[in-house]
Amino acid sequence: LNKVTIESDHARLGIIANGKSYMDVLQALEDLGIDAEKAGHIGLRVYKVGMSWPLEPEGTRDFAKGLEEILVVEEKRSIMEDQLTGQLYNWQVDERPRVIGEYDEHGNDLLTNLGELTPAMIARAIASRISRFYKSDVITDRLNFLAAKEKTLAKPRNAMVRAPHYCSGCPHNTSTKVPEGSRAMAGIGCHYMVTWMDRNTDTFTQMGGEGVTWIGQAPFTDTQHVFQNLGDGTYFHSGILAIRAAVSAGVNITYKILFNDAVAMTGGQPIDGQLTVEKIVNQVRGEGVKYIAVVSDDIEKYPANLRNMDALQINHRDDFEGVQKQFRQIKGTSVIVYDQTCAAEKRRRRKKKIMLDPPKRVVINPEVCEGCGDCSVQSNCLSVLPLETELGRKRAIDQSACNKDYTCTKGFCPSFVTVTGGELKKKTFAISEDAFGALPEPVKPNLDRPWNIMVSGVGGTGVLTISAILAMAAYIEGKGCSSLNQTGLAQKFGAVNSHVRIGKTQEDIFAARIAAGDCDLLIGCDLLVSDSDDSLAKLHHSRSHAVINEYEAPTSGFINNPDIVFPSQAMKDSISAELAEGRTHFVNATKIATVLMSNSIASNMFLMGHAYQMGLIPLTVEAIERAIELNNVAIDFNKKAFLWGRRAAFDLKSIEAMVEQAEPSFKPLQNVEDIIDWRYNKLIAYQNEQYANEYLSFVAKIKAVDNTLHSESKQLTKAVAKSLFKLMAYKDEYEVARMYSDAA
Repeated sequence: LNKVTIESDHARLGIIANGKSYMDVLQALEDLGIDAEKAGHIGLRVYKVGMSWPLEPEGTRDFAKGLEEILVVEEKRSIMEDQLTGQLYNWQVDERPRVIGEYDEHGNDLLTNLGELTPAMIARAIASRISRFYKSDVITDRLNFLAAKEKTLAKPRNAMVRAPHYCSGCPHNTSTKVPEGSRAMAGIGCHYMVTWMDRNTDTFTQMGGEGVTWIGQAPFTDTQHVFQNLGDGTYFHSGILAIRAAVSAGVNITYKILFNDAVAMTGGQPIDGQLTVEKIVNQVRGEGVKYIAVVSDDIEKYPANLRNMDALQINHRDDFEGVQKQFRQIKGTSVIVYDQTCAAEKRRRRKKKIMLDPPKRVVINPEVCEGCGDCSVQSNCLSVLPLETELGRKRAIDQSACNKDYTCTKGFCPSFVTVTGGELKKKTFAISEDAFGALPEPVKPNLDRPWNIMVSGVGGTGVLTISAILAMAAYIEGKGCSSLNQTGLAQKFGAVNSHVRIGKTQEDIFAARIAAGDCDLLIGCDLLVSDSDDSLAKLHHSRSHAVINEYEAPTSGFINNPDIVFPSQAMKDSISAELAEGRTHFVNATKIATVLMSNSIASNMFLMGHAYQMGLIPLTVEAIERAIELNNVAIDFNKKAFLWGRRAAFDLKSIEAMVEQAEPSFKPLQNVEDIIDWRYNKLIAYQNEQYANEYLSFVAKIKAVDNTLHSESKQLTKAVAKSLFKLMAYKDEYEVARMYSDAA
């Protein structure tokens, strides 16, 4: 199981590694320009460990003989390093090699065990240890590149953070709210994300320790009560033990158990056993909890025996805040069971026709909307999107992502309209698909070395599907391939990066992670994630290409800051600066795909097709389409999205013109006269011509002042023209009624 894979007749430095770390070592050596032959020449010996505990002593002794120094490369705890030093302890001093790993011989950090190791980190460590007896231009260039890249990434950038967030319609959007004056604690599960939201929720714990921290805190604080979030999967696993401990300790705590009918955090698996609301109620009652409430959006669905149970109250979720205020006054341990199915699971079941898809949709009338953002605050939902108009930023519902939770309608807003029984209108185009004809096959990259593709985007939008399709297509063609998905929290709206490496054979590929500067193609499904340090670190000025979706997908910051500015141009400049001229390609994949396919989920597959037609993917169309078929999800839809992406790469202007004709982009009025005339006509419709003339007269006075200032931009006139109109076109109930009676 343990064997020397690189040998030298005069070995001086030994490297011992296992598992992923061993592959990272091979990648680091390749990045330093050291192959097996050169390693033998300069005195390196590499030992691959297949069983790290216990570390077999005879093979280890043979490996260590004659070495001056051993570098131990392992992640997390020092398992091999501690055993190695123990085995070498009784060697004669002049024969015993020096052992370094987590620290060097002076106690300085070398290869940290606090996080994941990368080939770049290992390359630096190897270079530093062999520098006393070997140097090369390749090593110098590599170290200089890493230093320059770190320096670039350290510069201040006008960037944003794409923090993971709850899915549209997620029960946690409501269940994690706490009344003013209360606080809550988090634990394991999707609800952990509430800790970075403005909901007065702090600290987390291991699975099954939810609320136990409060047992220790309670005697030492003036706080009389806390809420504790707890998912049904965690409750079933071990959370019931924490509730038992809280009951025994007699602390004032209310467990909010979210019954969402799935292990949502890791992909919607079923809970390992049978669990119902009734069983939870009976079980916690058996543990000694006396005060229990069930909260649901359908209180009539429960059986009579549950509805009539003593000391159990069942409330509609509209009354949730009142229930929490009531329970925070209770002494001892209490439980609120919040019953609402996981939004992602609902979506899956509706697609499979095993759950009713409500016939009601919510739309926002942009004429009435004032862009206050209360709908976002009420729903905590990122399917409420910004809509730029001549009268400022309004709101719109992303119908592709909406999971029909309807909490966005809870605000006091007349711009919301519900449509029952209607279906989304499909776009029709004047240009036939046949007008594009057959597409030429692009010249593809050769595979003299592995071709590295990084796919960056937003969780829940199909980023992992793209990497899986590429990997399967490579497998179908008999090529070597590895893929590594960095998903963080497996939720919508968080950053996701996938590393896909394709080689002639599997033996050509070492580490699954793409090393710094080794990316050949960045498929940027999201502009913001493409501008992150994780993505930029992989780009090389003369090696890399990038195909980026320039659509401005809003972040969770938009919920509480309705006027947040998306620094798209700064992000584009940041990405372009990392690459040689002509190697960065921006396309609004989301808009094009949404218009062409009536669903924004097509944008990632569209982007992959775009990159393929540019000759940046070393695979065949046949293999990619076969991989789409094997994926067995929306096969025709995905094939068509891929084909549209290829067409866009071949003739982007025609595609953009077609899309613009179907759905014109908003362009704010710039000319001061156009700004005034547009609003003048609006005021005539609002009241009458005399009222509109009052507007015109006032603006004319300001314009005269502006003329004396010799201001070419007429900023003062524009500001007054816009602000005065908003004042004069005040939306009372009569104006709202007029807008809804407008045939348009």
